[in-house]
Amino acid sequence: MDRRTRVLVVAIVVSFIAFLDGAVINVALPALAAELGGGLALQQWAVDAYLLTLGSLILLAGSLSDSFGRLRIIRIGLYGFAATSMLCALAPDGVLFVIARALQGAAGALLVPSSLALIIATFPHAEQGRAIGRWTAWTTAAFLVGPLFGGVLVDLVSWRLVFWINVLPIAGVLIVMRALGRDEPNPNRERIDWTGAALGVAGLGGTVFALIEGGRFGWGSPIVLVPLAAGIAALVAFVWWERRAPQPMLPLSLFRARNFAAGNVATFFIYASIALGPFVMTIFLQETGGFSATLAGLATLPPTVMLVLLGSWFGERSTRWGPRILMTLGPITMAAGYLLTLSVQRDLNYWTQFLPGILVAGLGLAMTVAPLTSAILGAVDPARAGIGSAVNNAVARIAGLVAVASIGVIVGAQLDVDGYHRAAIAVAAFLIVGGVISWIGIRNPPLATGSGQADTPSTTPVPPDASGRGHPGVMASQRILRSRRIL
Repeated sequence: MDRRTRVLVVAIVVSFIAFLDGAVINVALPALAAELGGGLALQQWAVDAYLLTLGSLILLAGSLSDSFGRLRIIRIGLYGFAATSMLCALAPDGVLFVIARALQGAAGALLVPSSLALIIATFPHAEQGRAIGRWTAWTTAAFLVGPLFGGVLVDLVSWRLVFWINVLPIAGVLIVMRALGRDEPNPNRERIDWTGAALGVAGLGGTVFALIEGGRFGWGSPIVLVPLAAGIAALVAFVWWERRAPQPMLPLSLFRARNFAAGNVATFFIYASIALGPFVMTIFLQETGGFSATLAGLATLPPTVMLVLLGSWFGERSTRWGPRILMTLGPITMAAGYLLTLSVQRDLNYWTQFLPGILVAGLGLAMTVAPLTSAILGAVDPARAGIGSAVNNAVARIAGLVAVASIGVIVGAQLDVDGYHRAAIAVAAFLIVGGVISWIGIRNPPLATGSGQADTPSTTPVPPDASGRGHPGVMASQRILRSRRIL
């Protein structure tokens, strides 16, 4: 195995591990809560503890990768992910499990930005497109096999095996990495924005704690009000610091570009729904519909399949028509799909009450993800496309974090039929807001002279996840390749 093949294998396996973990967790939540207790709140924390550290540290991790070497950061991330996976699998109660998930998210943040950067640093420019295409194809597989694979593990053995299974591919990739040696730190590395990272974690952590625990302790309780106030104060301080820091983790100057600013606001609402919808569906199908974990995984798979099959086609349409129309119609189509599922009743008939709606939602998803990333990265100078992609990824992760944390506010303490109906309406409302923001805020780039096509980057679809590199759902690979600065 030559060095380039070895690097590609490492990048694929590292990303596959992180993506697979995000893809399987939803189907394990009912079994996890049944064993450890904690109900809906534990299920929220099982997802959000991971997203909290991943979303708030991913920009920092990109800087660490650039400064101290991709291989070094990947190794640290792999050891950390293996150790925290074992902690999750061995957790005797919900508190220790949530702590382990938060640590696992921090390790995942180290893995995610470095894997694709390793490809760019190793392959010559002419071969990068093919290498990234192979990387994309394999990581996409994580979303196709994840729900089914996780459901089988939960049904036949235990939810704990979902985390134990991570150790095997990690051990294998660490062996493969031995031949790659070690990389040296960058002597011209930039200063790491530790202050910004700490404020980001504190701000998101306090806010999310209040959203999840407000229903249990009451919104007037000091246990909720103090973390909420501290979280809001930390977020305000984060913005203040990032405006003044000499080398900020989040360059706010990026938001001066109209499409970047509007696209990220739309991303927040659209990806809040992308996180909230499948989370609610998977739990509802198992706890109220009586589905096994395996069947629930299969039942929620159609939108991912449609994204894989149709995402590239809609990406090409975005190049021809501009992203604005698809960024508007896509979320609204998804909203229509979720509203169709309001026909769900206690005597659940999946084929007539659920499937039509999620097929329509899948069509809208395929329409949305490629144009969304094209618009955002197309608004960023090519030299800053890497950080632009990382910022958009962080926004999407944080949107999912806040959405899942808000479930208790939306549905109450139990995901029964009425609770699901409220959640579906909330998801549809988020999507409609995202579509309206896109129509008002996004502007199509000018047509390239003589081409008849909008000058936007080509795209390759990758399904949305709870922990992926690049924008969830899609890689704007051409723009990123030109930048040569991948986080």
